[in-house]
Amino acid sequence: MATAPSGYGDRSPRGVKQVSLSTTTNDKSRSLKSQSTDFDQQRWLFESKGKYGIGNACWQDDNSNDPKKGTSFAKFMDKPWKPLTRKTSVPASVLSPYRVLVGIRLVTQFFFLSWRLQNPNQDAMWLWVISVSCEIWFAFSWLLDQLPKLNPINRATDLVALKDKFESTSPENPTGRSDLPGVDVFISTADPDKEPPLVTANTILSILAVEYPIEKVSIYISDDGGAILTFEAMAEAVSFGHLWVPFCRKHNIEPRNPESYFTQKTDPTKNKKKPDFVKDHRWIKREYDEFKVRINGLPDVIRKRCKKYNYKEENLSRQKSDSSAETAQNPKATWMADGTHWPGTWLNPVADHKKGDHAGIIQLMSKVPETEPVMGIKDEGKLDFTNVDVRLPMFAYVSREKRPGYDHEKKAGAMNSLVRASAILSNGPFILNLDCDHYIYNSMAIREGMCFMMDRGGDRICYIQFPQRFEGIDPSDRYANHNTVFFDGNMRALDGLQGPVYVGTGTMFRRYALYGFSPPRAIEYRGIVGQIKKPAATLSPSDSLQAVRKQDAGIETDPPNEEHPDLNLPKKFGNSTMFVDSIAVAEYQGRPLADHVSVKNGRPSGALLDPRPPLDAPTVAEAIGVISCWYEENTEWGDRIGWIYGSVTEDVVTGYRMHNRGWRSIYCITKRDAFRGTAPINMTDRLHQVLRWATGSVEIFFSKNNAFLASSRLKFLQRIAYLNVGIYPFTSIFLVAYLFLPALCMFTGQFIVPNIDATFLTYLLLMTVTLCLISLLEVKWSGIALEEWWRNEQFWAIGGSSAHLAAVIQGLLKVTAGIEISFTLTSKSASEDEDDIYADLYVVKWSSLFIMPLTICVTNIIALIMGTARTLFSVIPQWNKLVGGAFFSFWVLAHMYPFMKGLMGRKGKVTTIIYVWTGILSITVSLLWISISPPDDTAKHHPAYGLRIFGSEIRKKTTQQSKQPPKPPSQPPPNAGGNSSSKEEFSGGAAGGERNKLVFFEGGVYGFDLEDLLRASAEVLGKGSFGTAYKAVLEEGTTVVVKRLKDVAATKKEFESQMEVLGKMKNENVVPLRAYYYSKDEKLIVLDYMPAASLSALLHGNHFFKIFSYCIF
Repeated sequence: MATAPSGYGDRSPRGVKQVSLSTTTNDKSRSLKSQSTDFDQQRWLFESKGKYGIGNACWQDDNSNDPKKGTSFAKFMDKPWKPLTRKTSVPASVLSPYRVLVGIRLVTQFFFLSWRLQNPNQDAMWLWVISVSCEIWFAFSWLLDQLPKLNPINRATDLVALKDKFESTSPENPTGRSDLPGVDVFISTADPDKEPPLVTANTILSILAVEYPIEKVSIYISDDGGAILTFEAMAEAVSFGHLWVPFCRKHNIEPRNPESYFTQKTDPTKNKKKPDFVKDHRWIKREYDEFKVRINGLPDVIRKRCKKYNYKEENLSRQKSDSSAETAQNPKATWMADGTHWPGTWLNPVADHKKGDHAGIIQLMSKVPETEPVMGIKDEGKLDFTNVDVRLPMFAYVSREKRPGYDHEKKAGAMNSLVRASAILSNGPFILNLDCDHYIYNSMAIREGMCFMMDRGGDRICYIQFPQRFEGIDPSDRYANHNTVFFDGNMRALDGLQGPVYVGTGTMFRRYALYGFSPPRAIEYRGIVGQIKKPAATLSPSDSLQAVRKQDAGIETDPPNEEHPDLNLPKKFGNSTMFVDSIAVAEYQGRPLADHVSVKNGRPSGALLDPRPPLDAPTVAEAIGVISCWYEENTEWGDRIGWIYGSVTEDVVTGYRMHNRGWRSIYCITKRDAFRGTAPINMTDRLHQVLRWATGSVEIFFSKNNAFLASSRLKFLQRIAYLNVGIYPFTSIFLVAYLFLPALCMFTGQFIVPNIDATFLTYLLLMTVTLCLISLLEVKWSGIALEEWWRNEQFWAIGGSSAHLAAVIQGLLKVTAGIEISFTLTSKSASEDEDDIYADLYVVKWSSLFIMPLTICVTNIIALIMGTARTLFSVIPQWNKLVGGAFFSFWVLAHMYPFMKGLMGRKGKVTTIIYVWTGILSITVSLLWISISPPDDTAKHHPAYGLRIFGSEIRKKTTQQSKQPPKPPSQPPPNAGGNSSSKEEFSGGAAGGERNKLVFFEGGVYGFDLEDLLRASAEVLGKGSFGTAYKAVLEEGTTVVVKRLKDVAATKKEFESQMEVLGKMKNENVVPLRAYYYSKDEKLIVLDYMPAASLSALLHGNHFFKIFSYCIF
């Protein structure tokens, strides 16, 4: 049994200071917690004022003796301090083997590449150079991708603790009103034709019904096209929201996107207990159907209205022209429902009313809600909303001003306009960024993210990234649209470093971090791998804001940071004083509660209970001013403030700049998906989407946002991860070359290694096994399925050989020639075929991105056919090279299978362009190969062709070497076998003019010399591991067999010694060796010719194949 520490039982005033314990009625709770006879650690901490644990947030001042100011022991026991989040590591039983296997594969890769460099294929050096270059790059790319994955972690939130801290009654909050900070939700859209208003309206409805204090939520939609169709669709959404939102709150509906809710296949009555649910469900379903019909009919309603008003305008103009004898030409305007001109883009565009040229618009669709709940009433005709809060969050439609001559910076510019407008209107300290098709699937998602922001150390978090989840994907996920390998693997691993990258949607930002400020506390990582850590010299938020005010007033401040520009204070926010004043408010409201001694830079409880002031006309006018097209002139917006400009992937760059200042981000995976969206399932749309991402990465690589130039506040492995973001598209160059290698091997009959021996196969097997085991363990700790991993591998090959390669070319053109890159919006509309929701999957839209992967597929198929035929009809088939080439060709085709299946469309109906392109490719590849390796012509079919080739080579070498200054002749070698031919000596290829000759063995019956042999007509008998055998017919009619040896590394003395042994061998089953020739470059042996065909032909009877292969090849 544990004993109490010294002084625990001392009750004298001199022993330990008295602690006031208020008398309460909660004695039962206290007695239940003290029933154990063991030492009560919590009680000792409370009474002895221990300086660790949860108790140190409850002590009263040492000099205070007022019992009313003390914390009661009962309250301390019943409500201990709780963290809002917890971090759990991946089990060591999974992570430790994973790290060991990564190390083993790294070492194996090093030794394999060393072996490859030391063993070139002399017969196909070009194949060897290409393959080794690709393998070195792949090893480097794999290392960049693997290193940041070594420390994956998991996180969990405590929503009950969040409610207890911020929404429970307390002395600081007697009414129990929410003390949570405000959240501004941004939705972006640009074109109602490609982003249907019904999809956007469903997203808005899911946000209106979110489970968060209503008065704390403000919603903004940015319509960059200024379309009246989007405007009126949002008005219809708010009107339907007055029914949909209370219905969701009353029956706790999930998901709160009506389209997704009504189309889900589960039973809607599951877990529903209220007796009126069925009636309410039937009623709201009918109301939603009517809502959809109204949305779908809006284009016709708008056109009819405009036609009506324009007709009236024309009549008035005609009457005026008749009275004034002048004809006025009125443009066909677009009219709003109240009979006024639409200030945005007109249906018939004119100056000041077209895309890229229209006024700024801000319209409150839903007013600022009341501070106190507004309960509904019973309506017999509709729904009973008694005791249901019927308020809606504030919702504003925003379309920034656009004028010719201004660069509006696409989505990044629209987001920065929303940042400024929302700072004036609501100034929520946190911003949730969503795409128009990305709706809230979990109504508690904002609370989940707020747990991290309001927890201890949350003031250093710049954003919370939620994983992207998609609906409407085909069951097989043919083109890896779910991308779970990235979202559940790479992003989870980055959370163990400095945080995940920003991926464009489903992200909750800290507004203060978006403004370009450094975190309150940061760490610098020095050394080669960042092993030296020390606190960075940073200003507190109050000091930073004071310095910004001085800069704004023109007062000189500290000199700029010379280490890195990102570490300087932001300045030049624009000429809006109201906006600059809002920065300090947003920073303060975004702080966590100071309810624990370990919480730094906190705020007191109850600081956010005051109601928000109502909006007035000057405030709205100021908001209109900050979204004007000229506001960003001579400011740092887009450079270091807000979303960063200069890349089509502004999301990655924006997140990188925050990490570079020392902020960290969090990856929040919720039990129920936080958000869901749509993704293009059509192959062309998917490749164009990947093309945009990859092009942005190339832009990052060639910009100042390259991680090579990062500051010391970026962790080493985080830097590696950002390096990989900029480098991965360049892998496509090596990938394309490697995908063609199997076909080239099949065409040439060569391979990337000299011989497929045990060493090569051992390395290949070891690397394959370790890679598979690593992938299995990744599947284990990330929770993805094996099929998802394989789909990701397949699309890596497809996208790498098409979109990534095109991105590299486009990026290089932009850097070298200044050619700007433009992209079209990815269509988010659903399939027009209502009977098949996956109909778009089978639509073949020809694109230039198909050319390279189609070429790879066709080339490998042709190579397989040619290589197989060549091996089958060869005299001596080299099956090992065929198997090696065929294995890798099938590996390529297996990865390209989804691409080939996508080209076939529905039920194998291939479009004409595919047939045409395949035919052109087949003809091109065939003609190209004929030009490289032409077939045998009449001269080559002559029997003397084979031997004359190497005869001419020997003469050429002999002639070249004879031109060199001769050296004194060496002593002639002893006769092999005791007797040599008396023929004259012939010059060979020996260096330094060394004399070589055709040496005959004792008992020889032949009388010819080397020149006679080289002039002989010959045919190839076959090829073996040691060289090629020729049937040579001399001019005098003698027939012999000449074996031309290859890869014989022996000195002349060693060669002659071996020949002497073979020459003495006498056996009736062994063809006698008659002569040999030795030089540095050529080794020949001469044997008797046996006319009874070869041993292989006698054993297998393949005379026909021998004759056929000779004729063909």
